[in-house]
Amino acid sequence: MHTPLNIIVIEDHDVLREVTVEALQKSGFHVVGLDCAEALADRPVEQIDLMIIDLNLPGEDGFSLARRMRENQPDIGIIMLTARNLSADKINGYESGADIYITKPTSQQALTAAINALARRLRNADQGHFGLQLMLSSLTLSGPQSTVSLSAQEATLLSALARALGHELESWQLIELLGKSPENYGKSNLDVHISRLRKKLSQAGSADNAIRAIRGKGYRLCERLKISVNNP
Repeated sequence: MHTPLNIIVIEDHDVLREVTVEALQKSGFHVVGLDCAEALADRPVEQIDLMIIDLNLPGEDGFSLARRMRENQPDIGIIMLTARNLSADKINGYESGADIYITKPTSQQALTAAINALARRLRNADQGHFGLQLMLSSLTLSGPQSTVSLSAQEATLLSALARALGHELESWQLIELLGKSPENYGKSNLDVHISRLRKKLSQAGSADNAIRAIRGKGYRLCERLKISVNNP
């Protein structure tokens, strides 16, 4: 039996914050709600397992908070829960350190499912061995064979796949992460990016076909990957 997660919900909308905290507490989590990032100053961040962050916060915004928390606590879980649904915001969210980006409105059941899935992934990461490491600050991928350089787009795709539920993303999601419109950017263009990324994974020392196509859907990352915001 696992110890209940310690969760912080940072949401400036009072009613939404209270409803979310109450629902998650009923699901068995230890939850505290805060109305701004600055309220974290009185909390021991090393005791936080997971954060649910709104983006439009008074004072420090959600992007800045996520980057700061990811730098200070690399293993913390971060879910962004926001009404901002533009692809540019999603890209910024993942680049800022989000594990999962959810747009409002969403059901409490869907949020709880995302938390449970992320918790399983965090527990597995604590127990497992990573053959590859993605350094976001230097855009490099290190493995048993070599360290290779990545483009910003390649790093974005790889980190998003590593953090996605089941390490899977649909083609349209990947295209949006490239800053393109699925209506105007063909899958063949996406395939070129994925092919180049596969080659770099192989150069670093991954198994063959580390990113596999899911017919009619998208792609799955089949290699364990540790993501670091700062170089060691």
